[in-house]
Amino acid sequence: MKIEEINALLEDIDLNGQPPSEEPARQYYYLKKCRRYVEAEEKKLGRKLTACVTTFGCQMNARDSEKLSGILEQAGYVLTDSEEADFDIYNTCTVRDNADQRVYGRLGHLNSLKKKNPHMKVALCGCMMQEPGTIEKIRKSYRFVDLVFGTHNIFKFAELLASVFEQKAMIVDIWEGTDKIVEDLPVERKYPFKSGINIMFGCNNFCSYCIVPYVRGRERSRSPKDIIREIEALAADGVVEIMLLGQNVNSYGKNLEEPMSFAGLLREVEKIEGIERIRFMTSHPKDLSDELIEVMASSKKICRHLHLPLQSGSTRILQAMNRRYTKEQYLALVEKIRAAIPDIALTTDIIVGFPGETPEDVEETIDVIKKVRFDNAFTFIYSKRTGTPAAAMENQVSEDVVKEGFDKVLRTVQETAREQVKRLSGLTLEALVEEVNEQDPSLVTGRLSNNTLVHFPGDPSLIGKIVSVYLKEYKGFYFLGEMAGGVPECQKA
Repeated sequence: MKIEEINALLEDIDLNGQPPSEEPARQYYYLKKCRRYVEAEEKKLGRKLTACVTTFGCQMNARDSEKLSGILEQAGYVLTDSEEADFDIYNTCTVRDNADQRVYGRLGHLNSLKKKNPHMKVALCGCMMQEPGTIEKIRKSYRFVDLVFGTHNIFKFAELLASVFEQKAMIVDIWEGTDKIVEDLPVERKYPFKSGINIMFGCNNFCSYCIVPYVRGRERSRSPKDIIREIEALAADGVVEIMLLGQNVNSYGKNLEEPMSFAGLLREVEKIEGIERIRFMTSHPKDLSDELIEVMASSKKICRHLHLPLQSGSTRILQAMNRRYTKEQYLALVEKIRAAIPDIALTTDIIVGFPGETPEDVEETIDVIKKVRFDNAFTFIYSKRTGTPAAAMENQVSEDVVKEGFDKVLRTVQETAREQVKRLSGLTLEALVEEVNEQDPSLVTGRLSNNTLVHFPGDPSLIGKIVSVYLKEYKGFYFLGEMAGGVPECQKA
């Protein structure tokens, strides 16, 4: 929804009446209240109020943060990257323990800032807030926090923000679960030319190491009509690349009244004029269908990149992880994908140190890495998450054994990935220009269809455009290049 439409909608709201019971109308009522509170605070301080949204974790969290930013901006805040703001919110992750510790560490910094700036407001939301014991710890040790909410009620942010202005005590609003999907609220996109789109929420897989189903809830798919309508609006607003987001996009549509497969949804998205690139994540190997491979192979818009989490190359460990595929099945799936889409780039997630893992299991993982030759891999040391089955398993692996295995896996990933990506040297491929290079302002940074970055001479006018780039020099996971052929006529302003 455009700013003019939001302003017109808010203009018609009578704050003297009762708030609507239906969503999202209820949130627009509270958004107007927030505007009044912010304006009053601005008059008192004699300046505009600022807000900082800090994101931890995955692409889903990044998309949620865009929604939080949209509400804050429409409420009257000026967005900033500085935590010395009038409103600070941490959108948290809890997939690994170090993510929790980073949040607690930075909260101490916010406490010192708030002592200098008493009218400052601090909020916490996201997956970490859904974890057992977190709220009790925040109430006890971080009493300066004004607002705490979780993953299921992020759409209520305007209502909760209004409550922060009206109450002095800490507000805690945590839902155990929900079947609600509320969209059509303000969003402040990080990039004007690309955007994430939530197509589903939650997860039903219950991998034994993973806390996501407990903090994000069960799978809930959005209506395909709502998804298409949102993407059409984004295309009309200049977006050329979208990323369809879900904890397991391959499960999309199973709980709809009229079921639709993820491949079926992709076919519909492909028809939208203006959208040039389609990405998605994440795909669970057990649910990746022949239909999806066929759609990807025949598509001119779906990017040549597939993130396919392996987690372990040992069938024994995969079984303990409740991944529901074997080493052999994963390798067969990769072979099928590569046969249909020879230029596909495959990336993955790998966990080292799962309970009971032996050096022999690590060698099985290394064997898969060498056979698949991933373009990149996110490699993690197993992190015990309270409440998951793996946390209670015996045979937790000692730190020194884990580190030895992790180093071997990481070294193999880096060696094979370098050789895999290097094969692109000398080719001319299309890149979406995303930004001016941070290290050298004479360069711009573009992203290839296969997700590899390329830096090449250019100016800010290229940002948001898809251009042909000659990959001149491989530098280890990225390229230096030069633009070939200029900007297509259809993309010129």
